[in-house]
Amino acid sequence: MNRTQLPNMISVFRIILVIPIVWALLTEQFSIAAFLFIVAGISDALDGFLAKRYQWESRLGSILDPVADKLLLLSSLLTLAWLGLMPGWLVWLAVCRDVMIVVGGIAYHHLIGRFSLMPLWSSKINTVSQIALVALIICQQLYPVFDAAVMSMIWIVMASILISGSEYVLVWGIRAWQKIKQE
Repeated sequence: MNRTQLPNMISVFRIILVIPIVWALLTEQFSIAAFLFIVAGISDALDGFLAKRYQWESRLGSILDPVADKLLLLSSLLTLAWLGLMPGWLVWLAVCRDVMIVVGGIAYHHLIGRFSLMPLWSSKINTVSQIALVALIICQQLYPVFDAAVMSMIWIVMASILISGSEYVLVWGIRAWQKIKQE
């Protein structure tokens, strides 16, 4: 392995971390879950920093990083909903948004042409808000003083899911229309 693959290896490590994080949540070992979630967050920042700082960006990395983020977030959200610690409707909303984006991307690729996997800013905000919600819910289990913050973050996540999903439909719909119009 050479250094240019380090960001990809960190993303793979983050994918592997999903298993112990889900296990810690399911067994209600919230201190361990919090620690592992922090490690996952730091590794996410580190792989992004290394890829950009040293120009170690790759097509594989552009796929691995969001896959690692989605696996971590969706598995955490599903587990927390399973435990009754967050509303199931919010998880379904998040899953529906992600499925819509993936199906839209596949349709664009097959009907219009190749596209780059560049997340929109609203998507980045959505990811950060989901991470914050998971972290707050885990902290709430350790320190039950976060009730108001968790409720507020649930509504922020809902809004960010709706805004981000709508922006993807709008932006990629316009791009598809423009590309079809040019041909």
